[in-house]
Amino acid sequence: MSSALRTETIKALEQLPKGTDVVVGIPSYENESTVAFVVQQAYQGIEQYFGGRGCILNSDGGSQDSTQKVFMETETGDIPKLSFEYEGLPGKGSALRSIMEAAHILESRCLVLLDSDLRSVRPHWVDLLARPILDGTASYITPFYQRHKYDGTITNHICYPLTCMLYNRKVRQPIGGDFGVSASMIERYIQKPEVVWETDVARFGIDIWMTTVALCEAELPIAQAALGAKIHDVKDPGKHLGPMFSQVVGTLFTMMEVYQSIWKANEDALEDVPIMGTIPEVELEPLVVDLDNLRSRSRTLFRQQKDFLLTHFDPAASQRWKSVEESGMIASADWLDLVFRFASLYRNHELRDGLIQSLVPIYYARVASFVEQTQDMDHDQAEAVVEEQARRARSMKKQLKEIWEMNC
Repeated sequence: MSSALRTETIKALEQLPKGTDVVVGIPSYENESTVAFVVQQAYQGIEQYFGGRGCILNSDGGSQDSTQKVFMETETGDIPKLSFEYEGLPGKGSALRSIMEAAHILESRCLVLLDSDLRSVRPHWVDLLARPILDGTASYITPFYQRHKYDGTITNHICYPLTCMLYNRKVRQPIGGDFGVSASMIERYIQKPEVVWETDVARFGIDIWMTTVALCEAELPIAQAALGAKIHDVKDPGKHLGPMFSQVVGTLFTMMEVYQSIWKANEDALEDVPIMGTIPEVELEPLVVDLDNLRSRSRTLFRQQKDFLLTHFDPAASQRWKSVEESGMIASADWLDLVFRFASLYRNHELRDGLIQSLVPIYYARVASFVEQTQDMDHDQAEAVVEEQARRARSMKKQLKEIWEMNC
């Protein structure tokens, strides 16, 4: 089986202490302006909460700036650190694969993963993401953030409602980026078939893949860590999130097929996932979304994809996307119904690229509708709208099953 680690990296890892409590892994690509702060917070977290029993790893995607140099020059006292470049497809998933393999070599009890563009990370994040695993009460920890109402639109409008509906666990940030992973889950991830790492899992699909595998296969429960604000390099969803959307959603749909025997049989009530720590009051940075651009891009891209949609979807679906074509917006129930139809058809590998490209303008329309509905709402009011959409998704699960069987 191939490895995401180069031979020289494995040799360097073999010189580091084994059996540490915590490895903090930081994937990066051209993050010279932010990576030092993340390293400093990781160092303080290991020192303060784990008596220095840890190390810090950086897996870089071939940055042309000084990311790796800055990482190695950041002071971490006696806590060892190592920066290396990974092997495999370029992307966050390949970086995390290499970090997990490195943590396995180091025989670490817990791996904490932190994004390299974070400006809100604090030392206690390391403790919250690691402590339940070291205490033996959880296998996998997802973040629980306070985020701007327009940050995390892929999470809010597809990953969160579908994860709740499919796997009956209320995981608010299934693709949050900052995770705690047990040694047993690391072993499970790195032993997955080689072909997994040749898909979008090697890119931005990694977060939803890891969370879904944990929900379906972890021996111990999962938990959430109250990390406060998620402040990072946020992006206007209408201008920057197309590729990420394709990779995340494609992986989500693939995992629906992999675990269909689980979610089709799962009729239990929604289970709250425990939140570790106290949810703090935080001040969120402003995020401006260009609503007119979202609606315009939705209509323009929809027209480009209309022939594909008419070819592969039945007339009932066309009634759902009518508002997209006319106004660049779509109601929540129509959006969810179309997501179900796209997910069902995604099992046809020949249609996959076309399906994802065709869903993007409908996603833009859904975000535009949410922005228009919530632009005068505060955080809590907008969050209530997100929760209502998740409840609606659960109420429509029978509808999903019927669509799924119809497109076998």
